[in-house]
Order: sequence, then structure tokens, then C-alpha cells
Amino acid sequence: VAQRLMETKPVITFLKTLLIVYSFVFWITGAILLAVGVWGKFMIGPYISLIAENTTNAPYVLIGTGTVIIVFGLFGCFATCRGSPWMLKLYVMFLSLVFLAELVAGISGFVFRHEIKGTFLRTYTDAVLNYDAEDEKSLAVDNVQSSLRCCGVNNYTSWLGSVYYPANGFPLSCCSNSSDCSPQDLRNTTINHTKVYQQGCYELVTSFLETNMAIIAGVTFGIAFSQLIGMLLACCLSRIITANQYEMV
Repeated sequence: VAQRLMETKPVITFLKTLLIVYSFVFWITGAILLAVGVWGKFMIGPYISLIAENTTNAPYVLIGTGTVIIVFGLFGCFATCRGSPWMLKLYVMFLSLVFLAELVAGISGFVFRHEIKGTFLRTYTDAVLNYDAEDEKSLAVDNVQSSLRCCGVNNYTSWLGSVYYPANGFPLSCCSNSSDCSPQDLRNTTINHTKVYQQGCYELVTSFLETNMAIIAGVTFGIAFSQLIGMLLACCLSRIITANQYEMV
């Protein structure tokens, strides 16, 4: 028995070292997921808010998962140092849940990326036609137009059929040069089309969203599959420690 324990001790030490390194990397990936989730929420949040029919919770899933990973990454280091089989099994269970959560988030972002064009065309057109400069969707439209330097759906003429245009002309967010673009100019049908961006927002927004949702999905898939390494290490270490404990008994 003593010889058996001596033979497995280097293996246990090696596995502990690997698992501690992995847990530290796991903790870092938690911070990365948290950062990506927050970035996704604030960077693409205004665009997603315009798509009420098929919105995605992927940024929120990433924020929640990243926060929990940071906590359990520390737990993984503690469990490894203690060499407790039940703690290691709990760590494996947690890694499994994280793997599933990240997989769902990644698939959600990937699928949403491909569905977005048709939905966005319909909902963004509706937001423009019913624009009132005050509600959430109208503010999101202003955010999109000023950020991407565009006006209307396919071009500025999309505004001609809106409820806002007859009394107010184009919104200020369409102005191509804010220092030479007054509300009076935007109401003047003779010159207002020369004061606004000529390019529409539809192609710009869908391209922006597809690119960034692909980034979120790619990062999530990559980190999710890295959990398999941690699960394998923790399982092996737990089984070896448990076997040694039985032999000592």
C-alpha cells in the first residue's frame, strides 16, 4: 500500500499543479466573459432594443456566467489545494453547468446573427415610421443614426412617410454636419435633404450586429470547450485521491 501511495504521489502533485493553473486561467476567462457581456450589452444594446420580437439574452447570460466563474475559479484553486474529493466533484459539476450555459449563449448569439436581417428591416422601419423623438425605440433610432452616421432605413427618403416628418422634417440625428443643421433647415423641404446623411442605416446596422454577435459567439464557444479540460483534470484527480483513501483504509 505504501509503495502504491508513493507511486501515485507524483501523479497527484502533477495533476494538482495542472488543475491550479487551469483554475487560474478559468478565473481569467470568467473576467473575459464578464467584459464581453458588458461590452455586448452597451455596444449592441441600442441596436438590439429595436428588435423586440427576437431579442437575445446572450449578453446577460455572459455577464452572469462570467461573475459566477470568477467566484468558482477561486473555489477550484481552494478545492485543488485541499485535495478534497467531494469539493473536486462539486467543481466538476459546476464546470459542466458552465459548459452548458456557455454553449446555449453561443448558439443563441450565432442563430440570432443569421435571423437578424429580416427582423431588423421590419422593426426598424416601424420605429422610423412611428418615431416621436421621445420613446425608447425613437431614442434608439437616434443613437443608431448618430453613431453610424446614417439616416433612414435604406436611405433618408424612409423618413418621408413617417408621422414625424410632416411637422418636423428629419430628426436632428440625421444631420451630417451638426454645426450647419438647424431644426428649421430640417423642416425646409427645399434644402433639408442636403443637410442629412445620404446612406441608410439598414445595411450598416445588420453588418455591425452580425460581426459583433459572431465575436460573442466565437469567444463563448472557445471558452466553453476549454471547460472540458478542467472537467477531465478534476475527475482524474478526484478518482486518484479517492482510490488512495480507500487503500489507506
